[in-house]
Amino acid sequence: MRLVERFGDAIAGEVLVDSSGIYRFDNVQNENGYLNSSYRIFLYPEGRLTAQPEIRDASYTATPGQIPAGASAFVASGGFGREFRNNNSLLGNFSDFRGGVAQRWGVSQDLTLGIGGVYDDSFKGLTELFYRPANIPLQVSVSTLLGKKADTIADIRFDPSQNFNLSFFSDRFSSRLNANWNILRGVSLFANTDSRFGTGGGLQFNFSGRNSYTFARLGIDTENRFRWNLLQRLGKLELRQLGNEVGTLSELTYGLSSKSFVDLGHSLLLNYETRSQNLNSNLLTMGWRYRSGQRAVDGNYQWEAQLGYGIGSQGAGPIASVTTTVLPGILLRARYQGVSVTSDQSTFNIDLVSSLGLQGGISAGDRRTSYYRTQGGMLIQPFLDANNNGKRDSGEQIYTEDTNALVIINNRPLKSLRADMQSDRVLVRLNPGSYRLDLDPAGFPLDWQAATDAYAVDITAGSYTPVLLPLTRAYAVSGVITNPKGEPINGARVEAVTSDGKKRLFSVTNGAGVYYLERLQQGAYNLLINGKTVNGMNLELDSSSEGLKELNLQQGENEEFRALKPSVNQSVLPKEEKK
Repeated sequence: MRLVERFGDAIAGEVLVDSSGIYRFDNVQNENGYLNSSYRIFLYPEGRLTAQPEIRDASYTATPGQIPAGASAFVASGGFGREFRNNNSLLGNFSDFRGGVAQRWGVSQDLTLGIGGVYDDSFKGLTELFYRPANIPLQVSVSTLLGKKADTIADIRFDPSQNFNLSFFSDRFSSRLNANWNILRGVSLFANTDSRFGTGGGLQFNFSGRNSYTFARLGIDTENRFRWNLLQRLGKLELRQLGNEVGTLSELTYGLSSKSFVDLGHSLLLNYETRSQNLNSNLLTMGWRYRSGQRAVDGNYQWEAQLGYGIGSQGAGPIASVTTTVLPGILLRARYQGVSVTSDQSTFNIDLVSSLGLQGGISAGDRRTSYYRTQGGMLIQPFLDANNNGKRDSGEQIYTEDTNALVIINNRPLKSLRADMQSDRVLVRLNPGSYRLDLDPAGFPLDWQAATDAYAVDITAGSYTPVLLPLTRAYAVSGVITNPKGEPINGARVEAVTSDGKKRLFSVTNGAGVYYLERLQQGAYNLLINGKTVNGMNLELDSSSEGLKELNLQQGENEEFRALKPSVNQSVLPKEEKK
């Protein structure tokens, strides 16, 4: 079994399943602290890494289920087993119903309690406790099934600093304690102990440069099992090596496309794989791979194809595969393998992988049910509010081109939160709580501005909170103010005041008599110069108005101001100012 990053194919862990059929990956971290929907599980039949894997969503040992204070949640789950023996029908025989219900209450901001019942061959009571104190870096999740005997699952994590963390996991199979210590930038030590498998530890380091990247993880346990994982990138060249007591895998990739990042476009592949548990079997594969630049929302490539030829101890034969997203939520994969590291039998598979996320609609490539919904987040939709009514009407465009620069959440830029950027929305996974969302003018599209600069957003567990961000047209009025002799007036205060008097923008002329009123919205404005109204001048801005309006003003003999018509070739600003 492999734990693979959802965005990219970097392997975070690998285990060999024994006769119990149990596998787990402990203490897998991400930017929020621990495992979430950034990972998938690849299951390789008979340990053959060249075979087509079965792909599953990664899941917690015990999923944190804390909810806000004063809130409540009802959880229900149920299903049947399906048996095909002695039944040739499409659906088979349904049997072995299992299910349960639970009710949770947010007792306080730190504590959530739950009770319920489960049926699994017999009825069992269920108790739950989720505790996360505000001033201590501790997270506790404990659930117990009460039947003939108590069955407890515990997930306890303690992060006293950014450089050190401890985690304890316990279930009916074993108890496990993990520790990680970042001793230097990019270098960390890890140790773990398991009541079933003993104790182990090792070293992990990663370094990145402008055109290179190195990642390595080396570990050994009390059973003298040595395991390693190495990834080295240098420009268009990538070397990946994996090894454990079962076998080794070495993969050399060279990108043929113009971009240096080898995961996209055309690449040449050279793989060498061994299996020590099958009479030292080996397989050398050479071939070509293509990955499209477009991706589905979970990181899978829109198109991926591979063609190669394998030679090994079990024989020789071609290997080919193609994968694509054909319908919303439907991934189609076909693979032919003429030889593998453990068998000379050819295999052909066609797989359909389906999952749908319906919040906010669906589009081609959507497979969002893999996201853990107990965490929550924001569903952000900046849009160009052409009619300035604060609502997204039909035909108004969603703007996500520069959202990383536009949105700031709790003083953190969106990029640091690793948001899921899509063509019609941005998904940001966040813990339940209250957040401040600010809009940075650096991310505004040209000639547009924010109707509101800051928002307060409440995130609840279990869903994405929709946040619509209307962007309105930004108008500017500029010109030169002169005296009766045509000379520029320096230091004059020019004001644009809405007809209701609620909004007021001003500018002060420079030595050339130039003023510049910006961030005007649609509507009617009165113009004032040094507190005096401009005669016969009402400024009207609507959807048909130009983004920059030229308006030159001149003072009359009675110190009153009037508007001047600009000449055909007249420029409002001097060359340097205009630039």
